[in-house]
Amino acid sequence: MKIGHADLKSSEANEFGRTAACRATFILSPSSTTTSMETDLSTTHLQLTIVPCQKASYKMSDSDTGKSYAGMDVSDLRRSAVQRKLRRKDLKDDPFQQFEDWFELACEVVQFDPNAMSMCSVDADNRPYSRTVLLKSFDERGFVFYTNFESRKAQHIAANPEVSLLFFWPTLGRQVGIRGTAEKLSAAESLRYFATRPRGSQLGAWVSPQTSTITSRAVLKNKFEEIKQKFANREVPVPSFWGGYRIVPREIEFWQGREDRLHDRFLYSRELDAWRLERLAP
Repeated sequence: MKIGHADLKSSEANEFGRTAACRATFILSPSSTTTSMETDLSTTHLQLTIVPCQKASYKMSDSDTGKSYAGMDVSDLRRSAVQRKLRRKDLKDDPFQQFEDWFELACEVVQFDPNAMSMCSVDADNRPYSRTVLLKSFDERGFVFYTNFESRKAQHIAANPEVSLLFFWPTLGRQVGIRGTAEKLSAAESLRYFATRPRGSQLGAWVSPQTSTITSRAVLKNKFEEIKQKFANREVPVPSFWGGYRIVPREIEFWQGREDRLHDRFLYSRELDAWRLERLAP
């Protein structure tokens, strides 16, 4: 499946995803009137039990140092996902087909960026770093994203290609975790994708020395104007330091939130040319 630049369908203003400052209660069902999305939600039945997010000021003291720390108690910020199940008989033998089913529903139901995924890598000292990147395509070979080859993540991958990905779709109460190896795409594959990017994004790929320290935003703006003039009236070429990675999975885990924290978890593990499927404890 290829994820392009066309705008994803979004619903009218509703309560999806608004859990940062406050929470509300709603139920997605065939008769629900809380959303205008034209999709079959007959199998969704996700109930969110939500209460206002209270800022509870407190001070905690370190018994060893006597130092006090001000904080915020958010322990009451929770929700319960009910009535949706994940059973072994519901799962496909091929995890990529299973992911496609879940991803297609996420594209219909999740309001923003269903292709956003947290990508974790480690540096030379085995310190983990996480960031959000966008999935651009996937097939039986793996999951593809694009980046600057001089970025921190690219440096990590060069030293240790073992990475993890995580999709989190709270509206559906679902997560997909992927662990595997990152490998560079061919120049031809990166070129094909680069040609589909908006021109501004193509120019932006030339501008930013990703993760490097800069003195101000003006540095980026000035560089952007310089590159804009350089490539005026002609196609923007692919930078030599930009391209794609494919994450070749070794494990793919599907997680479905359930009531009382008794979540359903199934793990696909690659064994030569086949996949082993096991249920995990929540």
